Amino acid sequence: MLALTYQGAGEVKVLSVPDPVIEQDDDVLVRVRLSGICGSDLHLYHDKIPSVRKGDILGHEFMGTVVKVGSAVTAVAEGDRVVVPFIIACGECFFCKQEQYAACETTNPTSAVISGEHATRSGAALFGYGHLYGGVPGGQAEYVRVPKGNINAFKVPDDISDEAALLLSDTLPTAWQAIKNAKVDKGSSVAIFGAGPVGLLAAEIAQMLGATQIFLVDEYSYRLKFAAETYGVIPVNFYHDNDPARTIVNATVDQRGVDAVIDAVGFEASGTTVEAVMNMFGFEGSSGKALRQCIEAVRRGGVVSVAGMYSGLMHSLQLGAAFDKGLSFHMGKTHVHAYLPELCKHLQAGSLRPERLITHRLSLNEAVQGYEMYDEKRPGCCKVILTLDS
Repeated sequence: MLALTYQGAGEVKVLSVPDPVIEQDDDVLVRVRLSGICGSDLHLYHDKIPSVRKGDILGHEFMGTVVKVGSAVTAVAEGDRVVVPFIIACGECFFCKQEQYAACETTNPTSAVISGEHATRSGAALFGYGHLYGGVPGGQAEYVRVPKGNINAFKVPDDISDEAALLLSDTLPTAWQAIKNAKVDKGSSVAIFGAGPVGLLAAEIAQMLGATQIFLVDEYSYRLKFAAETYGVIPVNFYHDNDPARTIVNATVDQRGVDAVIDAVGFEASGTTVEAVMNMFGFEGSSGKALRQCIEAVRRGGVVSVAGMYSGLMHSLQLGAAFDKGLSFHMGKTHVHAYLPELCKHLQAGSLRPERLITHRLSLNEAVQGYEMYDEKRPGCCKVILTLDS
């Protein structure tokens, strides 16, 4: 089969690789119909995540058709259209039983993150995200083996489109968890830092839930224009505004700040070689500006919801300011499986239309150009997907 493979920092290539096969009796084989290029893929692309090896198949957002199932699979059958969460859960461990699927303690038992003198497991395995997260081949390929198929292959209702189903694999649930963690509801004010796909869908969800003020901070004017026209956000362009937090606070009632903030940026995907080496040893290469701005923009007693990915230590975290303001922090990888039934209902009702942010549709053979386009933030590029099955 054809698959997009990692070849080194800033280099990916579509190659012919061996087809996956059923290895365990609860495996499912999926022929991929659509696969997404995610902002988190850029961390791999720029060699900012340890333990990614040459030849690894990338991609953690995908949906497709079941072509073969192991003897113990009962949840799906050949021919079913499925979406596959990027988190690989077992469904049976302590954390999975609490619907904290990203913390699954069985699918990636050997990886460890070294921080100071302590070693802790990195949580669930992920598709296409290197050997720190299980070394499981990803979905930017014609076929994928899905372990634990009874829980990790979710049958898509007939009235949900392929493109909407694709966004159920990561982007939409991640935005949903970010908004839920932020406790956004009718009448809320919220500031979202980062107008990538997760930030944009967080704005859509906040609008659906009845937030009265939705600020969106980004440096790319085309993203902000799209968000203002599509989701009714108040755009703040930090390319022209050195202190967006102050701008946001000044626009809120009595200049208290917003009820909640969402960091949909995380650490920067690009950076120097020195930063990449620091990251391998647990030292964050990010400036931390987005998170500091979040702390400044939120009101006392507010919530900071972190959806963007961080992987090491943060420089200059304003813990004193956060303590003084009595802030609550919520963060972590997304418990995708827990949200799929509810999100499907919103998609079926038409109250969410996440596929509107898809701007570019390429073939798998054009995946290299897709990475370049998305990495360079070319004007008009909000979300790139790969089409594999016509």
